[in-house]
Amino acid sequence: MKTWVYIDHFKGIALPASWETIGVGKTLGNVTALVFGSGTETLAKTAFEYGADEVLLVDDMSLTDYRAEAFATNLSKLAAERTPDLLLFPTTTRGRELAGMVAIDLKTGVMVDVTVLEAADGKITVTRPIYAGKLLTKETCSSKPQIVTLRGRAFPKPPQQAGKTGTLTRVAAATGEFPTKVEGYTTSEGGVSLTDANVIVSGGRGVSNNPTLTPPTGLDEKQAEIWRAQQGFALVQDLASVLKAAVGASRAAVDAGYMPYVHQVGQTGKLVSPDVYIACGISGAIQHLAGMRSSKMIVAINKDTEAPIFKLARFGVVGDLFQIVPALTAAFKKKMGK
Repeated sequence: MKTWVYIDHFKGIALPASWETIGVGKTLGNVTALVFGSGTETLAKTAFEYGADEVLLVDDMSLTDYRAEAFATNLSKLAAERTPDLLLFPTTTRGRELAGMVAIDLKTGVMVDVTVLEAADGKITVTRPIYAGKLLTKETCSSKPQIVTLRGRAFPKPPQQAGKTGTLTRVAAATGEFPTKVEGYTTSEGGVSLTDANVIVSGGRGVSNNPTLTPPTGLDEKQAEIWRAQQGFALVQDLASVLKAAVGASRAAVDAGYMPYVHQVGQTGKLVSPDVYIACGISGAIQHLAGMRSSKMIVAINKDTEAPIFKLARFGVVGDLFQIVPALTAAFKKKMGK
């Protein structure tokens, strides 16, 4: 099977999910990695170290910034000329966008957010969640190339083999006028990336329900609610800091203004698969569960014994998060010698 893997990167720094995607490709045979950008030869060499047998390198000033039209045009042109059987993308924002656009260009289908991939007789069968993660479905694509996006951290990352090389093929960039232009970038707040994190500590609407806190005078009802939530999320962030974890939030917490959207986990936020997911004051709406149910271990802290999150959690703690989270933080600090 002729397998291509798209390497998603920003300014030459690859997303770890790209290497996981190469690992999946290698289970099917030889892998050709696609590296698009400007000044990305070092990235191409790194792709060899993670298992790529060949790299198709399109290195051109027109690809300095990611623009969907330009990248999709180059990828579709290459695929039409060289006819791969399978195109693999990581399920990232750019990966999903490109997969969809390329599928339209090549008149084929795309199977998204895949968690299991099997091959037999040249055909791929995938397993992916549907209905906000409540069910799993098996799918195949009858047309070629078969296009698949793989959920991050659902597959192991292959070990890096320093010095490994392969066949580097330079390809001229496609020419044309593309309507979009990148004016610049805004740096988001620091911290551990949700999609790459081994551990995530998340907060929900419950972090604002501490009746023992008295807001500063002069705040209206909404401002007082947000102030309480900020105190609650400070506890979540303290625990995350000790565990070197990322901080997440439910959609309800984000919509209420407690945390920025960049922290949102769920169907309309980040899809995550950490080793440990600690949910603090999150009831477990189906949209939230869809974004984190593939976590290897889920720990739920909630005072509501009927909260849906407990049905998914391996460990559940019924009680006041404002007492439990600080106690956990203290215990981990002692255990880890901090």
